[in-house]
Amino acid sequence: MIEIRNLVKTFGHRVVLRGIELSINEGDFVTLLGANGAGKTTLLHLVASLSKPTAGDIFINGYRLADAASQLRRFIGLVSHKTLLYNDLTAEQNLRFYARMYDVPDVTHRIETVLNQVGLGGRQHDPVRTYSRGMQQRLAIARAILPNPPILLLDEPDTGLDQHAADRLGELLHAVEVNQRTILMTTHNLARGLSMGKRVAILAKGKIVYNVQRQAVSADELRKQYYQYVTS
Repeated sequence: MIEIRNLVKTFGHRVVLRGIELSINEGDFVTLLGANGAGKTTLLHLVASLSKPTAGDIFINGYRLADAASQLRRFIGLVSHKTLLYNDLTAEQNLRFYARMYDVPDVTHRIETVLNQVGLGGRQHDPVRTYSRGMQQRLAIARAILPNPPILLLDEPDTGLDQHAADRLGELLHAVEVNQRTILMTTHNLARGLSMGKRVAILAKGKIVYNVQRQAVSADELRKQYYQYVTS
């Protein structure tokens, strides 16, 4: 579903990504671990077509992203550090706005469905500015899945959440039918990274330095690899 080939991204003289190679099959859940500043957000922005690579290619469902970015965006839902919500609008108004952008059919029913999935069914008429950080993040996930995209990109989705909300993240992702989507999630939280996903990859010094099926190795081994690459 996602194929990344020799991806390079530079900002001026600073090289952030150095020849990234990563393949993600349909229905896979890949957790990308890395320290702050490792380039995780940059990589997700490239896959989401919010930024252009300096070199290399990204393919979505077999199509080259650079050739059809506007069409392929419909395949992708993104949850990032910013919620991409309008604070003065209600939850329902926010979702109706994005529904128009993506030509979502049966809008009223779809909005009701996603709000119930993220536990906000009773707050749809409240302005987003009245929401807690955790509620805003839940609404951001509802926004991302509104057009029912087959790919979901999660850029440190627990950022800014309190411990309770962060601990419920796995339950929330399950509620939004995560098993029916292809997921790429970034995090610097090792414990959360180990508890989620079918595959774990480590990004360090601009490269994927470790990539393994989660069930193939022990948690202790993953911790060892993580600290080895992140602190070296």
